[in-house]
Amino acid sequence: MATATASAASEPAGSPPTEKSHRLVSLDAFRGLTIAGMILVNNPGTWGAIYAPLRHAPWHGWTPTDLIFPFFLFIAGVSMAFSFAARMERGATRATLVRHLLRRSAIIFALGIFLNAFPEFQFATLRYPGVLQRIAVCYLSASLISLYCGRRARIGIVAALLFGYWALMTFVPVPGYGAGRLDPEGNLAAYVDRALLPGKLWQTTWDPEGLLSTIPAIATALLGVFLGEWLLAPRAPQRTAGGMLALGAAGLVLGEIWGLVFPINKNLWTGSYVIFTAGFALVALGICYWLVDVKGYRRWATPFVVYGVNPIAAYFLSSLVADVLVSWKMALVGGQAVSLKRHIFQSCFAPLASPVNASLLYALSYVAFWLALMWLLYRRRIFVKI
Repeated sequence: MATATASAASEPAGSPPTEKSHRLVSLDAFRGLTIAGMILVNNPGTWGAIYAPLRHAPWHGWTPTDLIFPFFLFIAGVSMAFSFAARMERGATRATLVRHLLRRSAIIFALGIFLNAFPEFQFATLRYPGVLQRIAVCYLSASLISLYCGRRARIGIVAALLFGYWALMTFVPVPGYGAGRLDPEGNLAAYVDRALLPGKLWQTTWDPEGLLSTIPAIATALLGVFLGEWLLAPRAPQRTAGGMLALGAAGLVLGEIWGLVFPINKNLWTGSYVIFTAGFALVALGICYWLVDVKGYRRWATPFVVYGVNPIAAYFLSSLVADVLVSWKMALVGGQAVSLKRHIFQSCFAPLASPVNASLLYALSYVAFWLALMWLLYRRRIFVKI
């Protein structure tokens, strides 16, 4: 298998392939599929009519929507290994890489804060956690661990992150609730968020991207790094694909088993959730790798590659415009003011189908709109680097 470099979620806007570099196109495609999924589930026509698989699980358990965020972090880890290997081959020092990591993480974190603040910019009640903020923290943490720790040490760190978090959530008593509570208000992660970030959470009493639950999310990125290093080793492509599928299946089983005592839960980012979603990511990437990089079936993947080479730009801009559509109020006949999004949905989509199908059609149209814009960047070889 010829694998030398790959564009990264850690380097989301990589340069296009050249004659001297080989690109893991399946990784671009998988990343793009993940970004498209993010945009799809975040932008229904109406939140009151959504198919169940496009909603997050209410608490314990999972839906396809709950796979999207850990997939992105896992891909970031895979790509990190490729990015570091390529940069070091070009002569980059560890100090140079650290400066790049710090700068890039700060920018991604700042973009997340901007999205949370827009459009009112009421900093007194600003929510600090968020998707981009967690990506920034996990990217920086996993990168520094990968740069300064050997493989055995990193295995120990992953185990410590997962089992240490489990021990904290299981044995540390929460004032007023006791120990081992995993409900929305009584768990330790929610208590820490309420104590340290009062009034600045997604929900009043907890946050899905809170402080304590970021600890096991770092392990998700580190597991991706292990796969990236494994992919860099010379190996027959059939063995590579088979290995990913086998390891992924093992992760799915182990995650389900651990979930019997520490339930699979995205909001808490439980250890069982980390193992289960990493296993799912391995299976999905293994299938993409087999189809795209081994069998050469690439046409179907082109739209996802378009998203995959500009992922942060696609996510940030689509989120920003979605906020504009919601915040921009229009005065209609009769004096009723509604958002521009609602006006578009009611005028263009609601008459076409049942509420749930019209809502899905709006979301698909929004994905297609951003695909068209990203395609223009792709055709002009514009790759937004951070």
